[in-house]
Amino acid sequence: MDIRYPAVLETQENGALLVRFVDLDDTFTEGATLDEALFNGAEVLSAMLGCRLDHDLPVPVPSPAGEGMYLIAPDARTQAALLIRRARGDRSLAELARSLETSWPSAQRLENPRHSPTLRQLEKAAAALGKRLVLALE
Repeated sequence: MDIRYPAVLETQENGALLVRFVDLDDTFTEGATLDEALFNGAEVLSAMLGCRLDHDLPVPVPSPAGEGMYLIAPDARTQAALLIRRARGDRSLAELARSLETSWPSAQRLENPRHSPTLRQLEKAAAALGKRLVLALE
């Protein structure tokens, strides 16, 4: 499952690049250079997705990138939280905790974007959800 969101970059009158996310109307930033705009884009994306997770608000599935768009990923902790939540689907956290033979708070931390789960915890959670953990570096 890919957690990269398409963004449109537009040059502003002052020369800065505005980063606007197609799937998240309330998520935007800017940067003086392309590298800075993409870095700031990842930062604001992580913050806004984390906020949605914290408040149990819907998180849209990323749409495919159109021509001229950039795909931007949130930080690893936010990606992990989103992946576990999506893989869990309609299963309750209590069910996940039982599958992992752990407490409900421990299972809940897996979906907390401010928590850094270990690879072992992620592998175990993925297996309990009928998935497998796959890592990639870009």
